[in-house]
Amino acid sequence: MTMLDTMRSYMRRDQVFEFLIPDTPPDLDLTHGMILYLEGITVSFDGFKAIDDLNLYIRDGELRCIIGPNGAGKTTMMDIITGKTRPDAGSAWFGQQINLLKMSEPEIARAGIGRKFQKPTVFGRHTVIENLELAMAGDRRVWSTLVARLDGEQRDRIDEILDLVGLSEMVRIRAGSLSHGQKQWLEIGMLLAQNPKLLLVDEPVAGMTGQEMERTAELLTSLAGSRTVVVVEHDMDFVRSIARTVTVLHQGRVLAEGDMDEIQNDQRVIDVYLGD
Repeated sequence: MTMLDTMRSYMRRDQVFEFLIPDTPPDLDLTHGMILYLEGITVSFDGFKAIDDLNLYIRDGELRCIIGPNGAGKTTMMDIITGKTRPDAGSAWFGQQINLLKMSEPEIARAGIGRKFQKPTVFGRHTVIENLELAMAGDRRVWSTLVARLDGEQRDRIDEILDLVGLSEMVRIRAGSLSHGQKQWLEIGMLLAQNPKLLLVDEPVAGMTGQEMERTAELLTSLAGSRTVVVVEHDMDFVRSIARTVTVLHQGRVLAEGDMDEIQNDQRVIDVYLGD
């Protein structure tokens, strides 16, 4: 696969990576300390309410875990935040002034929201560093990306990301040769290269070894503060290892919210989820 073929593939992917997007993202107003507001969100599919009058608020810089049974609306919620699904009612704001419901998926990505899906989607025929170079934030027009050389600051940023995701010793290895966990870390690194303010991470430890899970917990915990991280996960041992605030979704709305001790002792949560 040539680099041009990769670029074409890159633009076709059902992901937040996009080249033909505005050069300057809108300003993010965090005056009240909240980075995400979902209010009264409702979505129906063929008469089934996947999201039912959902209200959710995420503070800037926090690490939030979202849990809940299958069909609770977790994936649909992330689809709404990233512009993949439009709600039937409600509002979704990124900071105080960015109305997500009036933006396309590429515009939302450029505004500073990155999403990592459960299955890693790296470019297996290209090296680790080439994957990061493709994802590096900046001028996204195809030809300029093909011919441009990264400047010193961008190189330093890539080195920083490689160190953060634990792949500094694997820069020349093809991504397809990485372990499952390493591919997950590389894709997180690719998102970080675009410098998102809000990172949505869907079931990051599915299929990982215990050691990989520990490393992933360290990675996501280290990101909180410098950016906001929302993690959707079913593995409760992993959630316990990183949880600060946990939101439980059930039937498309918030059932409970609090720290892990509060959630574990909430009889409603035990009945619909933890007691399974």
